[in-house]
Amino acid sequence: MSKIKVASKFDPAADLVLYQGDCLKLLPTIPEKFVKLVVTSPPYNLGKPYESRLDMGEYLAQQRRVIEECVRVLDDRGSICWQVGNYVDNGEIIPLDIVLYPIFKSLGLRLRNRIVWHFGHGLHASRRFSGRYEVILWFTKGDDYTFNLDAVRVPQKYPQKKYFKGPKKGQLSGNPLGKNPSDVWEIPNVKANHVEKTIHPCQFPVELIERLVLAMTDEGDWVLDPFVGVGTTAIAALMHHRKTIGAEIMEEYVTIARDRIRLAEKGALRIRPMTRSVFDPGMPNLNVPPQIVRLGPPVVQPQLFDQGGVDVLQEREE
Repeated sequence: MSKIKVASKFDPAADLVLYQGDCLKLLPTIPEKFVKLVVTSPPYNLGKPYESRLDMGEYLAQQRRVIEECVRVLDDRGSICWQVGNYVDNGEIIPLDIVLYPIFKSLGLRLRNRIVWHFGHGLHASRRFSGRYEVILWFTKGDDYTFNLDAVRVPQKYPQKKYFKGPKKGQLSGNPLGKNPSDVWEIPNVKANHVEKTIHPCQFPVELIERLVLAMTDEGDWVLDPFVGVGTTAIAALMHHRKTIGAEIMEEYVTIARDRIRLAEKGALRIRPMTRSVFDPGMPNLNVPPQIVRLGPPVVQPQLFDQGGVDVLQEREE
């Protein structure tokens, strides 16, 4: 099987661009309107190993510079999904989606959904309710945008329910392909016992990004993550035959991302599948086993660009 072509700097002939460094150095090298989807979880200004804690005004100015570049490289039919939580200052929370929203609006973007990602385990609190959700702000450039709802429908609660009166009496009342997943998503976050867990302290699950990739891009499209961490966005994009670009300042995270891609190429990377239900201790365990990911090149296209600088990942020795 052909290998995924990986470049360490922007190269349109690669399948994956994995840049180790500041995204503000990578983003200017990407052409305008090149990517169909920007999806990321930026630093929350909490002083994690990969960030410096900044004054809120300085943090927002930094975020604006990144967002401006992301808008520049976004296709006219593209989407931006900015996944954030809360900044906590002496016990007071500041919802980052609220303070970041004006930046996106000032750049002419249109908010399509404020998606609530709910999970059962998170930071415990004793003087306020424990936080159990984060938010994905989904923006588009215009009214003509890619949205593949059928690709992300979920099972109907009552699949055989029918109209009981009127002109459609006796017909199924729900879409046979499934229902719209709505704007509240219950997906487990990546904690210690999660099958995808790495050393990253704020890793998000592949299935969260899968839904965005499937709904907002088509096969062969480019997906960009300016804060790619340990490569979750890259994996979600590549496994569904998209191409992807990511930047990460932490060298050890880039190494882990490359290792995860290598495992997926060999068919040895385990992820939590989208079809797996959330565990309920009061119900029989109907969970399906972890999915094994095998990656190949996203698309087979004529080589229109110079191959210089492209690193082809080789299989590791057993």
